[in-house]
Amino acid sequence: MTSEDPAMTGQAIVRAEGIRHSYGRTDVLKGIDLQVYAGEVVCMIGPSGSGKSTLLRCINHLERISSGRLWVNGNLVGYRQKGTRLYELSDKEICRRRADVGMVFQQFNLFPHMTVLENLIEAPCRVLREPKKVVTERAHALLRQVGLSDKHGAFPTQLSGGQQQRVAIARALCMQPKLMLFDEPTSALDPELVGDVLDVMRALARSGMTMVVVTHEIGFARDVADRVVFLDDGRIVESGPSDQVISFPQHERTQAFLAAVR
Repeated sequence: MTSEDPAMTGQAIVRAEGIRHSYGRTDVLKGIDLQVYAGEVVCMIGPSGSGKSTLLRCINHLERISSGRLWVNGNLVGYRQKGTRLYELSDKEICRRRADVGMVFQQFNLFPHMTVLENLIEAPCRVLREPKKVVTERAHALLRQVGLSDKHGAFPTQLSGGQQQRVAIARALCMQPKLMLFDEPTSALDPELVGDVLDVMRALARSGMTMVVVTHEIGFARDVADRVVFLDDGRIVESGPSDQVISFPQHERTQAFLAAVR
């Protein structure tokens, strides 16, 4: 595989072939095949423990796959291939490749001792070695985009949960990623705070950002996703256009899950 920009070559930005992952003797992913293309929004739904979050973490190499092959942006995740052999990447190389992938977690994971602005500019300045002036201008623009331009000097503890999650999204975007991963980004929020975060994600989807979203927000998945993937017991049970999977699920397991969460 080359490291050409998948958006320019028509490749899948994410390509998983038969990937498996185990915790000890417990199989969590049991042979996942998945492709996500540039500009596509894919929502992954399914019961707790089905492997959704683990799959997301494997894409960002926060978890190592046990077998199979996984490519992101045209590069093998965690390895380089020479001939028929695989060689594990150094931590430095993994961090460099991970810079192209933004991830937003259930918990906001902001640095509590830093202001909102400092949270945004830390990684681009330290990891990408970008000039502070350039990054600061980009950070202010992103804070305007998520509706928090007046909070640049605040500390995370001075913000609501919804505001903290919007800062976390802006922080991920400040690295200018090619792919955004969201791991149940609204699950830790009070119900009245969910809407603002989903609005930011909707705008991001409209902008053409490639997104993989693990979510229990079925309405969001139906309205925003190009494709919905239903996982159960470590396997993809059903996948297709959002309206088709959510409104007219074909597999009985998908039907039972959607009936229970509606």
